Amino acid sequence: MAFVAFNLMRRLCLLGVAAVFAIQAKADDAALVAQLAPKIRPDVIQEAVTAMKCAQSHGVGVDARRLAIIDYTIPSREQRMWVVDIEAQKLLFEEHVAHGQGSGPDIPTAFSDRSGSHQTSLGLFLTDATYHGGNGYSLKLHGLSRGFNESAMRRFIVMHGAAYVDPRAAISMGRLGRSWGCPAVRTEIAEPMIDALKHGNFMYAHGPGTQALSQCGAETLTLASPMKAPSPGSSGG
Repeated sequence: MAFVAFNLMRRLCLLGVAAVFAIQAKADDAALVAQLAPKIRPDVIQEAVTAMKCAQSHGVGVDARRLAIIDYTIPSREQRMWVVDIEAQKLLFEEHVAHGQGSGPDIPTAFSDRSGSHQTSLGLFLTDATYHGGNGYSLKLHGLSRGFNESAMRRFIVMHGAAYVDPRAAISMGRLGRSWGCPAVRTEIAEPMIDALKHGNFMYAHGPGTQALSQCGAETLTLASPMKAPSPGSSGG
């Protein structure tokens, strides 16, 4: 009995140590992102890192080393997307990014996971492979946040470059050009950004209601296989 009790206590201690390390890792990653990209609000960083660690704790994106964060509470005329290389401890990009036509003018207020809405989806995405479609070089995205973006593949929500993502034109227009729901970026940086994020890294889109994603569980995380991935001939939006 004493031996069994000893083994039980030892296993509990090891689990406790693992939990401490997991918490510490999350705190360290959040601190690193805050250091590399100080313009991101601390609560947005915490949301993004927590969602990423939640997915990794369920075996998704365990080899990811890069995280893109978008804050859709910031006007489209301003830079609101950051790409951080956590492994190399470098800020790779600080950029403008478009939102969907159906989400609003300068600051988006409406978000949806519904096909045909032309609205932006929020939450955590896992990047997949690249392809060449109607919008050129594009990056497939898996939506991992239940109730927020799980239809991303069916909706052909992808990252791509677009001429309408023009910060100079946005000054006179009062807003950046808009997509059909895709996180479109400047054509000049689309290829290097996509190459930096492709094949199993994370993208997190913050907006109204995403605080709920700080709670890791079956109610927030979906690992369902996509029904249909974008084909080489599709364009996304």
